[in-house]
Amino acid sequence: MEIGQKVRICRLREKVPADIIKKAQEGQIGVIKSFKMTDGSGIGVFVEFPDSTTSWFFEDEVEVVE
Repeated sequence: MEIGQKVRICRLREKVPADIIKKAQEGQIGVIKSFKMTDGSGIGVFVEFPDSTTSWFFEDEVEVVE
């Protein structure tokens, strides 16, 4: 995954706000804005959606959209 790539939420590991659940259910596409080191060994991504909201996800929660 790279900054600027378009992604879609494919699963949610943890409890998230209702607006994020809705974006996942609707298959909304967002853009990777940056990366985040998670506690220990994982890498997360910050995703910005068309409505300018941003949230972070584990790498395995998003899939690249072409």
